[in-house]
Amino acid sequence: MKEAFRQFLRQKRHHFIWASYALLILAVAVLGMVGGLLFGYAIDLPEVEQLEQERPNIVSYVYSEDGRVLGQFALEKRILLTYEQIPENLKNAILAAEDADFFRHSGIDFRRLFVTLVRDILLSERKGASTLTMQLSKLLFTGSEKTIERKIKDMLFALEIEQNYSKEQIFTFYCNQIYMGHGTYGIASAADFYFNKSLDRFTLAESALLAGIIQVPGRHSPINHPDDATRRRNSVLRQMYDKGFITARALHEAQAEPLLVRGKNYDQSPAPYFIEWVRQYLERNYSTEQIWEGGLRIYTTLNYEIQVAARRTLREGLKRFDKETHKGAGFIENILEQGQDLDTYVHPEWRQIFYEGQIVHGLVMESTPEEALVKLGSFTARIEPEDMAWTEQKQVDQVLKPGDVAAFFIQEIQRAEKTIEATLDRIPEVQGALITIDNKTGAIRAMVGGFDFQYSEFNRATQAMRQPGSLFKPFTYVSLMEEGYSPFEHVLDAPVSYREGPGRIYAPENSDQDFRGLMTIRDAFAFSRNVPTIRLANALGIDKVIEVAYRFGIQRELPPYLPVALGAGELTLQEITSAFTVFPHNGVRAHPHFIKRVEDYHGVTLMEHQNQFDQVISPETAGKMLYLLRSVVERGTARRAQSLERPLGGKTGTTNDSTDSWFVGFTPQITTGVWAGYDEKKSLGKRVYGATLALPIWIDFMEDISETMPIEDFEASYTPLDITLAQRHSVGVKGEEVVQKPWSVEDIPPPQPF
Repeated sequence: MKEAFRQFLRQKRHHFIWASYALLILAVAVLGMVGGLLFGYAIDLPEVEQLEQERPNIVSYVYSEDGRVLGQFALEKRILLTYEQIPENLKNAILAAEDADFFRHSGIDFRRLFVTLVRDILLSERKGASTLTMQLSKLLFTGSEKTIERKIKDMLFALEIEQNYSKEQIFTFYCNQIYMGHGTYGIASAADFYFNKSLDRFTLAESALLAGIIQVPGRHSPINHPDDATRRRNSVLRQMYDKGFITARALHEAQAEPLLVRGKNYDQSPAPYFIEWVRQYLERNYSTEQIWEGGLRIYTTLNYEIQVAARRTLREGLKRFDKETHKGAGFIENILEQGQDLDTYVHPEWRQIFYEGQIVHGLVMESTPEEALVKLGSFTARIEPEDMAWTEQKQVDQVLKPGDVAAFFIQEIQRAEKTIEATLDRIPEVQGALITIDNKTGAIRAMVGGFDFQYSEFNRATQAMRQPGSLFKPFTYVSLMEEGYSPFEHVLDAPVSYREGPGRIYAPENSDQDFRGLMTIRDAFAFSRNVPTIRLANALGIDKVIEVAYRFGIQRELPPYLPVALGAGELTLQEITSAFTVFPHNGVRAHPHFIKRVEDYHGVTLMEHQNQFDQVISPETAGKMLYLLRSVVERGTARRAQSLERPLGGKTGTTNDSTDSWFVGFTPQITTGVWAGYDEKKSLGKRVYGATLALPIWIDFMEDISETMPIEDFEASYTPLDITLAQRHSVGVKGEEVVQKPWSVEDIPPPQPF
């Protein structure tokens, strides 16, 4: 019996030994397979030693002349920072939210990993166990695919990264790489986007909110989901307290702090047309990678405050004209009439982030005489009679009906309540442009190429070829002054005709269809008389007038026929405005430019502008023309500009049928040109001139920037040598009124050199 038992034990021992041996072989095989797999992954991993030298895609910034950001070019909106630039509260908030043991583990938090696996298996909880280093691996190397292979590679990468870099370096890499929503990358860029301020000015609550965004940027956006962002912020604050980073008092104070998003809307630059002009220049001179990924610094000549004023006054002037012309008309559509449903309608503009100052199309959901309920994406607005006063209607439902899609101006946004304070607005049909140039340097200080870049990217300041009308007349009078004539010589305003070819007669007319007889050159210019100008151009020769225009920088080919003297050719607002800078600058034209300097990411200068000048006319001629151009403001078609109470000169311009309205005016410091009209050449309406549309916009603009520009007098001047002679020759003028006097052709003496 005992022998049988011993035999049984020997057999069991034999089986145990063989089973153990088999298990050992299996374990070795498994370990070998795992080891081989890990070795294979490790061999396949890219090198991480160069991580410090790898520079992520960063923003190329466009700056105004005073260093303020005008716009940016970026595939990823990112601002790089150092570890020392990250505030302590923000460091602690990120650690509490994402990896509290970051400074204690070796890249993999095995304890956290084990607990997470157990909770996942037993409780089906989907908790993450990735450390900051593993997240960095995902950002830089492995991507976001949810596979076991990627997880293993993340761990291997994390160990490799930790061996090559310090914790501070890894933390900084992470903070510069992490996606923060709305196209922003890195915490510095997110701070600028969501709060429009630097990290060193962040509160504890703002730091916690920024750290909370990291988990799921789309869901925790304080712009799109303020309630969820607030809950996540408070959760991060609680974790900071639990980890001992903050006190109970700091916790309660931060949780009570209201959520205030003051973000910067990069897509709503005050100079979108200018930024596009800069981009076109850069693409001619630099690679796509340099522009969109290389972190260029483009320093321009634009003055931020002047640009803001230019954009505002042009938009307001065009809207004012449009509303006076059309009143309540202009809604795009009524979706109910098209068979669409109020609850399912989505306007393309609703995909953007809304900001104060935007014009956005909204859908009228309900309407009564007292108010209308308007849907603007996920927001609602209530429009009352005072919000649509310009329509001159007292009852809201007389203007807004359910189903109407109309334009609304956003005054204030309550993101938490999902409401907007708005007024009824219009997208004007009429367009316009404005450009301001520094007289002495040619630097462009402001540029607006249209009412709204969102609706039309065509730059009417630099691309639109339009007839300048009477704005071209100064070139005729420059030709006259260069021949030695005086502003007080005589010219005849009387019917005249010219033969332009077989069977073709050209008979110029004045805008008022009237004639004023014998008058001085000064008055003919100040009151923009067409017939005297044609007489002078014919006497001088139109080729001489065109040659003068080319000297002033007009680049377009002008046909050699008399109507060109009245602006029948075509040119751009930029050309004519640059030409006018000659008059207040003693006859010198500074070539216009808009970029001062371009630097690469390391601060190396790639391009720097050098000013160029041409002596276009003599100082004496410039003085005479300045005298004439100031007369336009003092007594002529631009008398309204006297309200500015400063030395000014300029010229109005209106084309046939009032298709174009112009005014180019100057102070001793700057010259500003304004154009308004329809893109298709159609009439602006009866009695719409340069003095009634473009000039009021120009005046509003000058009033807006008056505080930025001290009152100065012109350096050049012109004083008649014999005031008595001048007064005697100033036929037809009495005070501010033109007096008709009898005349006959035989009584007209030929002009005598001054």
